[in-house]
Amino acid sequence: MNIEITAGSGALAIFLFWLIVLASITFVVVILFFSKRRSREERAIQSLLATFGSAKASVSDDPKQLLVWEPLAKASRGLFPRAFLALDKAVGYRFPFSKEFLEEAHDRWTGAWLAWEVSHDEEYRFKEDLLNQELKLASGDEAERLKARLSHLQNEKLQRYQARYEEYIRTAKSLQALIQ
Repeated sequence: MNIEITAGSGALAIFLFWLIVLASITFVVVILFFSKRRSREERAIQSLLATFGSAKASVSDDPKQLLVWEPLAKASRGLFPRAFLALDKAVGYRFPFSKEFLEEAHDRWTGAWLAWEVSHDEEYRFKEDLLNQELKLASGDEAERLKARLSHLQNEKLQRYQARYEEYIRTAKSLQALIQ
């Protein structure tokens, strides 16, 4: 009987040994899995910071670029939700573009439009003044030619204004839609 108990104890010892080996291997695999997962998340966060950090700088210079970057940020948020949650928590707002940033971009766009509008008016007022001065001194065919140039200049002014205004409105509406 002693032999059976010893043989059973040996089988139990071998079973326990392999159970410990299996548990240890499982533990190492789990640690490696979570370590690799964390490493991927960290790389994703670093990549998102690099990508959208430069995007934020370029949008600050040209608010119209936000119309390209915001949809990319939205798509990236869908692909890397955990990374974006970590970034949101770290920066304290919806990364990469907070609502305030979107509103500021819209304001910069409007400010740029207003500045362009003033310079556009000044540019064409100067050109028209020069032509009007020449027209006062001209007569005959020369006066008719200057009148035609003046008419052409006024038409050019209006066309440039309308084209730029359409771009301004289209972009302003798109920026406003991002804020909503």
